Amino acid sequence: MENTAQQSTKDIFTKHIQSLRQSVPELQGVMITAIDGLPIAFDFPNTEAARIAAMAATAIGIGKRVSESTELGSFQEMVIQSSKGYLVVYKSGENGVLAVQAPSLANLGLIHLEARTTAETLASFF
Repeated sequence: MENTAQQSTKDIFTKHIQSLRQSVPELQGVMITAIDGLPIAFDFPNTEAARIAAMAATAIGIGKRVSESTELGSFQEMVIQSSKGYLVVYKSGENGVLAVQAPSLANLGLIHLEARTTAETLASFF
C-alpha cells in the first residue's frame, strides 16, 4: 500500500515538472528533491540527479544560514548565475526543494513566476 502512495506522489511530482516545463519551455532541467538531498522526481538532461539534488539541498542550507545570520528573514530562493546559464533553487515547504536550470538568455522573471507557484503548490507534500 505504501508503494502505491509513494508512486502516486511521484506521479503528481512528475506532472508538476511537465507542467512547469510546458509553461517555461526554455528550462533545461527541473528537479524536486528532499531537503536532505535525495532526488524525488526530475527531468534533467544529464544523469547526475543525485549530485544535482545534493548540491541544490546544500544551496538551500547555505541560503537559510545567510538569511538568518544577516537577519533578512525567512529564506525563499537562491539564484546561481553562471556564464552559460542559471540554476535556481526554491524552498518548497519545510523539507522540499525545487531546482530549475535554464540558459543564460532565459526569461528569469517568467521562471520565477512559474517556479515560485510550483514550489508553493508542492509545499503541502513537504
